[in-house]
Amino acid sequence: MNPTDRRRGRKAFSLLELVIVVVILGIIAAIAIPRMSRGAKGADESALKGSLAILRNAVDLYKAEHGGNYPSGTVAEVTDLLIKYSDITGANTSATKDVPNGIIYGPYVKALPPLPVGTKKGSSALIVVSGAADVPPAGTTEGWWYNSATGEWRANLADTETGDDNKPYNQY
Repeated sequence: MNPTDRRRGRKAFSLLELVIVVVILGIIAAIAIPRMSRGAKGADESALKGSLAILRNAVDLYKAEHGGNYPSGTVAEVTDLLIKYSDITGANTSATKDVPNGIIYGPYVKALPPLPVGTKKGSSALIVVSGAADVPPAGTTEGWWYNSATGEWRANLADTETGDDNKPYNQY
């Protein structure tokens, strides 16, 4: 009998081949499953860092274009200064650019992003403080905390809400 004829007749895997494949799949699963279970929390932390970077860059650009001043005022005023066009003083805002009236700066973000982590996850609400305040006031429900005197942005979360490295989200 010709050796090629024997190979043509063989249409199944041997038991040894199947066992090897199952062992390899088990090893891959043992490595991948713990990494995937940490993935959601890690993704949320990365989203927080990304959102903070966007917000911090927005106020830095505002400061550069507005004579060294950070956006300030009420929550509505700070939000408008970031998502709309403004004049050099920041006193006037508009949804559209108004060149004749000097409303040409911005917008710096399309909208305030939702907080991606913690008990206030999904909140785009903002609390604005000014002066030497270094921590958000207790009992607030807003997702973001912004200090208009320093340009600092933080997640408005308790110190007990931490990431994988046990660093509080409000310290990112």
